[in-house]
Amino acid sequence: MTTTPDAVQGPWNPLMPGFGEMTRDVLFGDIWERPGLSKRDRSLITVAALTVLYRSDQLRGHLRRAIENGVTQEEIAEVIQHLAFYGGWPVSVNAYTVANEALGLDK
Repeated sequence: MTTTPDAVQGPWNPLMPGFGEMTRDVLFGDIWERPGLSKRDRSLITVAALTVLYRSDQLRGHLRRAIENGVTQEEIAEVIQHLAFYGGWPVSVNAYTVANEALGLDK
C-alpha cells in the first residue's frame, strides 16, 4: 500500500495523531484497496472531486498519485477541461495551475 507522507505526518499530528492513523489505515488502506474500482479509476474520480471542490493542497498530491496509478497527463487535462463546464471556469483554471506545478510542467 502506498501512502502519501502528509497522510501520516499532517499538521494535525501533534494534536490528533489518530487522524493520521485513520487517514493511512482507513482512507488509503481500506477505501483505496477496495476491489470495486481500480486505483486508476479512483484517482480520476478523486482528481475530479478535488478540482470542483477547489481543494488545491489535496489536489496537488492526488495528481501525482494519479500519474503513479496510470492516469496520463492528457487524461488529467481532459478531466480538468471537461469540469470547466460543470464545476466552473475558475476551478478548472486553478486545477490547471496546480497540475502544471505538481507535475513539473511549469518549468
